[in-house]
Amino acid sequence: MVTESRARPAAAAHRPGRGTGLRGAMARAALRRTGIYFVIGLLSVFCVVPFAWVVLASVDKTAGLYLELPSLTIENFRRFFSDPTTPRLLFNSLLISGGATLLALVLALFGGYALSRFKFFGRRTLMFTILLVRVVPATATIVPLYIMMIRLHLNNSYTGLILVEAAYQLPLVLWLMKGFFDSIPVELEEASWIDGCSRLGGAVRIVFPLSRPGLGAAALFTFINVWGDFLTPLVLLQSAEKYPISIGMFRAFSAHNQVDWGLLTATAVLYMVPTVLLYLFARRYLLKATFTGALKG
Repeated sequence: MVTESRARPAAAAHRPGRGTGLRGAMARAALRRTGIYFVIGLLSVFCVVPFAWVVLASVDKTAGLYLELPSLTIENFRRFFSDPTTPRLLFNSLLISGGATLLALVLALFGGYALSRFKFFGRRTLMFTILLVRVVPATATIVPLYIMMIRLHLNNSYTGLILVEAAYQLPLVLWLMKGFFDSIPVELEEASWIDGCSRLGGAVRIVFPLSRPGLGAAALFTFINVWGDFLTPLVLLQSAEKYPISIGMFRAFSAHNQVDWGLLTATAVLYMVPTVLLYLFARRYLLKATFTGALKG
């Protein structure tokens, strides 16, 4: 018994203290944070450097692949607007993106309301089928769509392209609006019915005004997706005067002669401006829609 009691303190003396274990845990946590920050910083370089190069080259008189300290000028932007073809690219993009966004929002507004308020057989199946259409890659359906547009005599037209772009974006926007309508209490509509409003009148006067945050978020998603689309207009349009700015930039970059980097980067900066402005305008609606969906969930 005496030997055992004497051996215990000796064994306890070799145990690491709590302070040593705590310092080891803190060191591992610091090492882990350092690794995470390094990865984030490395990814940020790939995001920030191309953007900075485009902006600096757009105001450089002698813009090229290897950028030096720029001699600031707005000559590249002046040449963009003085050229009769480049402003047309910007107009085409605004027309196509704005038209597709407006059409998708109108359809999603009434379609989302119907899916939210009306209970009918096969409703859930229909909803998931609509979402499944959005999951299919665009490259898998672009050839059938091209043949369809030819048979409908809508190929190489703004109308055909706007219809296709709106159809691509409709499933996602429809689900977004349906979820937002679910968060609006149906009792508000019932009160309007008691006051003499029809179902359509109650929806227009009560529900639709309350859905503005959802509409703002849907408009932002739709416009940005259509604005950045390259494949669909490349296949459905054949006339250069109808090309959006995304195709115009590609044609300028892939030209056989020397690339005009100053004009190309100025075009890229102007290409980014509408989406940035739309985001700054609609971000409060995006936040409201996100919070509403989270509270509903």
